Amino acid sequence: MKIVIAPDSFKGSMTAVQAAEAIKRGVNRVSDKIETVLVPCADGGEGTVATLVAATNGKTKIIRVTGPLGESVEAAYGLLHDNQTCVIEMAAASGIDLLLREELDPFKTTTYGVGELIKAALDEGLRSFIIAIGGSATNDGGAGMLEALGAKITDSQGKIVSRGGGGLADVANVDLSSFDSRIEESQFIIASDVQNPFVGPNGASHVFGPQKGAGEADVRELDANLTKWADVTEKETGFRLHEAVGAGAAGGLGGALLAYLHAEMQQGAEVITNAAGLHEALHGADIAIAGEGQVDFQTAYGKTPMGIAKAAQKQQIPTIIIAGSVGKGIDTLYEYGVQSVHSMINGPMTLDEAIEDAEELMEDCAEQIIRTALTFSSTPS
Repeated sequence: MKIVIAPDSFKGSMTAVQAAEAIKRGVNRVSDKIETVLVPCADGGEGTVATLVAATNGKTKIIRVTGPLGESVEAAYGLLHDNQTCVIEMAAASGIDLLLREELDPFKTTTYGVGELIKAALDEGLRSFIIAIGGSATNDGGAGMLEALGAKITDSQGKIVSRGGGGLADVANVDLSSFDSRIEESQFIIASDVQNPFVGPNGASHVFGPQKGAGEADVRELDANLTKWADVTEKETGFRLHEAVGAGAAGGLGGALLAYLHAEMQQGAEVITNAAGLHEALHGADIAIAGEGQVDFQTAYGKTPMGIAKAAQKQQIPTIIIAGSVGKGIDTLYEYGVQSVHSMINGPMTLDEAIEDAEELMEDCAEQIIRTALTFSSTPS
């Protein structure tokens, strides 16, 4: 029997790699003759770099860049095993988790550090990029990133506008004469599940601004600023961001990547599973095991387990999902090759207890799943 183990991270308790190794230990309790292939995955959010580096035997580079409020932070980017593909998490440089709640300020937070990560990878000779854009603290429409790559963003008097979503109130022009020419030689893929447009009631400011520290009046002001930035961008590039699907991701960073870096937006889970080599790993497998902290009706909308299930279904391989908790609406998953969904929680316990014992709970759950699978399998273990 061959089993492909491809979980996402369980936030607060296990990385995707730790979860995969815990599942493997549970499988090995049943039989050490079962072949296991570990392909830890992600959906473009937190842990994407670490997950892909581990899955492809790549390596990580750590540099110092500008943090969301201008402070110096350490941030990593990943170099995959092909030594050609760079993976960047925008949250490593401009993420909401880098700030305390009271520090959140979308008028000031910047994506400048994301541009510095891209520039560092370009300096290393890399020209193929996967940019994961979940977990941002920013609402600057990607202006900071562009500035770090050489763009001059100015007001009507020719002065450089201040960084952050507030500075966009003054934007009048974008000068790309010193923009990094290596961008034209490069390919950028955006890993994101966000479908929101750049501006408007469903745009970056209105939907995501409040979680980044914006009040009701702030949201309206930030949206007006992004609209002005979108107008200037259309004038400069011919690309209309305003209603573009996914342009509102990461406070509008998605839009800047689309308009200025000619990026292609793809579903996060699909990008990561392709890069991690999931399709190749599934060849000849009998079962795929996916996993995520919460599995419910939202899982069908592009979450990692759905990406695993769809890939496995193409090869007629059933998928079993292990979750921290199982919510309503999981019946839709069965249409995509999911055989069953299991919570690893085996009795009454607090969240802290579940987090502390997560790996042991995962092992126990995996063991019981495999024992059941072997009961109904004609394939020798």
